[in-house]
Amino acid sequence: MPWETVIGLEVHARLQTRSKMFCGCSTTFGAPPNSHVCPVCLGYPGALPVLNRQVVALALRMALATECVIHLESLFARKNYFYPDLPKGYQISQFEKPIATGGGISIPNAAGVKSVTIRRIHLEEDAGKLLHQPPEGSEAPHDATLIDLNRSGVPLIEIVSEPDLESAEEAVSYLTRLRQLLMYTDVCDGNMEEGSLRCDANISVRRRGETLGTRSEVKNLNSFRFLGRAIEFEVQRQIALLENGERIVQETRLFDPAIGETRAMRSKEEAHDYRYFPEPDLLPLRITSDLVEQVRSTLPLLPQERVARYEREYSISRSDAEVLASSRRLADYFEETASSSGHPRTAANWVRNEILRVANERKIGIEELELRPPMLAELIRMIEEGEISGKVAKEVFDEISRSGGSPRSIVETRGLGQISDPSIIRAAAERVIAANGEQVAQYRAGKTTLFGFFVGQLMKETRGKAKAEVANQLLRELLDR
Repeated sequence: MPWETVIGLEVHARLQTRSKMFCGCSTTFGAPPNSHVCPVCLGYPGALPVLNRQVVALALRMALATECVIHLESLFARKNYFYPDLPKGYQISQFEKPIATGGGISIPNAAGVKSVTIRRIHLEEDAGKLLHQPPEGSEAPHDATLIDLNRSGVPLIEIVSEPDLESAEEAVSYLTRLRQLLMYTDVCDGNMEEGSLRCDANISVRRRGETLGTRSEVKNLNSFRFLGRAIEFEVQRQIALLENGERIVQETRLFDPAIGETRAMRSKEEAHDYRYFPEPDLLPLRITSDLVEQVRSTLPLLPQERVARYEREYSISRSDAEVLASSRRLADYFEETASSSGHPRTAANWVRNEILRVANERKIGIEELELRPPMLAELIRMIEEGEISGKVAKEVFDEISRSGGSPRSIVETRGLGQISDPSIIRAAAERVIAANGEQVAQYRAGKTTLFGFFVGQLMKETRGKAKAEVANQLLRELLDR
């Protein structure tokens, strides 16, 4: 009987606020260790937390984007555990009454589209960070573990899925879509290298038709690749144990990317191990319906809504639309170009192929390009109106992508405009025919494949500026005499 894989993900997303969840300390990444701390985020006696309003607004944005049920009253709780990077000895989180439940997102899978249910979204503060390798220049012993508490108290949302995922590929697809939504809504910057987005995977296997198996939790996966590899290894590990008559131990494991394996970290805690109880220093969080609607009004058009719109209004293929809507900045760039140029399908081709190529080659974001949408729109209009050839357009594009500027100004200054005057093109075609008598004789004797040769010579004669349709027509008339 074949094995089935059952996966649920717990995704921690760092909210894009300037200050921490319950105090005024900065959330800026990369500051000197322990420089962004205060009595509140360090848990000093008598220091009381005050909730950051922006934290609530950002959590609501993600809840609305994933179509969750928003609870107008939720509770903060203390999650008690001892760890060196947890200065208070507890973490302020939400337990029995989270801010939102019951949403979902759709992901592509082998059968087409699959809906993944979100069990809950809740607010919590981050812990600090342990440094197991002292930084260069540090006076700490080589085998010392250092603690940086800058991250302690940084606001997070935890997004917990139901165990609806059935493979590593589906898990990666789900995390990809979730990250896309977090970035689209400006809730989280999605930077996995800096730890802005971290994922824990709960993985179990079972024989088809049986109840859920014992799960292992793989902690702190910070890349799509590591998530996929960790799941694939863990599934095979569990199947091998069960087929050998052994049992799965419920535990927390870590993934070692150097060897591609998971290893045991500690036994898996249950809710009662954390001794949750209501946070005594914070009142229940009460949200008004007006605030929910205010946040809803600020949401941008979401990725799948944009994909559907591009297909419907611009007749763009779904695959192209998915690429163009993959990030909010790229989608905004495309839409501004399409609107300004009046030629959305041409705009789609240039943005997908050339704009993305330049951005990827330079390893920069779309917003950092010198070539802004109005410039690309002007170039597209000149192509569509026959003012320049495709070859000249690529040349102009390369120049404005490096230094900006007006495409029309470059074309006029360098004399790159397309020649469409039939009398000028005819004169050039006659010179080409006069200079290539042998090839003319061969063409007229039946070797019509030489036509491309004459087109090339004519383009060379006109420095690529002859309008193709006129050039082809005049060449055929002259050659077929």
